Amino acid sequence: SCSFMIVILLPACTQACVINAINELTDTIGLRLFRKYFGVILTDNGSEFKNPWDIEKTPDGKHRTYVFYCDPYISNQKGKLEKNHEFIRYVIPKKMSLNPYTQEDITLLMNHINSVKRPGLGNKSPYELVNAEDTGFVALMRLLKMHTILPDDVHLMPKLFLKEK
Repeated sequence: SCSFMIVILLPACTQACVINAINELTDTIGLRLFRKYFGVILTDNGSEFKNPWDIEKTPDGKHRTYVFYCDPYISNQKGKLEKNHEFIRYVIPKKMSLNPYTQEDITLLMNHINSVKRPGLGNKSPYELVNAEDTGFVALMRLLKMHTILPDDVHLMPKLFLKEK
């Protein structure tokens, strides 16, 4: 509802990597919080998501989420997610490999994206819409090393990743 997005960089685009990342996130935040914040996973039809049984259930068989698939070429089914994808492409152009990037780079990018004020959100950023009273969400953000970027410091261009030498 607030367009807040996290991105977990995978070592490869495989079912095993997706399931491993979801298992690690579940282990890190606990099953109760995972269910609360990731009760539904809406995804495309990529082969890496074609094992909904192992995504929806923990390794010991407990239910954790529901997986739903969007229809091909119907981007409006992902709603507000599309604007986040557009922002990602400002920094990492389409067809560019993600191999040079680390999880820290991707988290930095998402910190910038989640800090952008948007007309569709009442001229607020996703970070501003997050409930600061929700201690579980605040703990999740801390674990993921996510934080707001001041409006004048938001930078959505490829040089975001230029490192000082």
